[in-house]
Formats: sequence, C-alpha cells, structure tokens
Amino acid sequence: MKKQATFISRFGWLLTAGAVLAGTGTAFAQYEESKVPAAFLGGFLVVALIFAALGYIYMALSLQTIATKTNTENAWLAWIPIVNLILMLNIAKKPIWWFILMLIPLVNIVVIIIVWMGIAEARNKPNWWGILMIVPLVGIIVPGYLAWSD
Repeated sequence: MKKQATFISRFGWLLTAGAVLAGTGTAFAQYEESKVPAAFLGGFLVVALIFAALGYIYMALSLQTIATKTNTENAWLAWIPIVNLILMLNIAKKPIWWFILMLIPLVNIVVIIIVWMGIAEARNKPNWWGILMIVPLVGIIVPGYLAWSD
C-alpha cells in the first residue's frame, strides 16, 4: 500500500496531465472550480487585439515614412504583412533573395538586424540603431525614431 501511495504522490502531475489530454478526470473538475469568467477572458482578448492592431499600424506607418524619406518606390507596401519585408530590403539596399533568409529560424534574427542597420544608414543615422531592434522595449522606439527624426 505504501509503494502505491508513493507512486501517486510522485507522479500525480503525470496522471493529471494524462486526464487533461484524455478529456476526463479530475483536471477538468479543478478547472470548473476556478470559474474564470468568460467575460474576463473575452475582455483580455479584445484588449490584446487592440494593442496588436496599434502596434501593426505604428510599424506600418513608420516603415512607410522611412520609405518615403529615402525615396524608395512603393512605400504603400508597408501595409501588406509579408511584402513589407521586401520593402525593408529595398530601403536597406539588400538583395531580394534575403527574403528567404528571413524565413529561416535563428538566421532571421541576424538578417533582420543587418537589414535594420541598413535602414538606419539609409536614413543617415548610425548603424548601431539597427542593433537596438533586439533590445525588448527599445526596439519599439527605433522605427519611430528612424521615421520621424530629422
């Protein structure tokens, strides 16, 4: 009896996870007891979508402004989700085939930094502004600075 109790106490989390995956058992009963209001989750989703939309508008508007100030053709491409990467390559004067490199995980981090460094140079700013794109909160400020500074 003691061995069975030890097994359950050590691997209880595994049994709970198995119950969740199976769709039965005590895991769902525990979720029902928490009673997270659906209105709270819906409100959280709405706020998250608003912040995502504002972030997208900010990035597209700043990229369009950078393209306009660098006399790059088709500045309106900043508003199209995947195609805006090609606009970034045109602003930075990098080859278009780098678009494929932007789709490869981990490689894309290095390529995006190099592209943002090129964008900073196109705006006559120091290229280290492109490196700042990997800094969590500073990366939000960099596109606006490159777009609307003199």
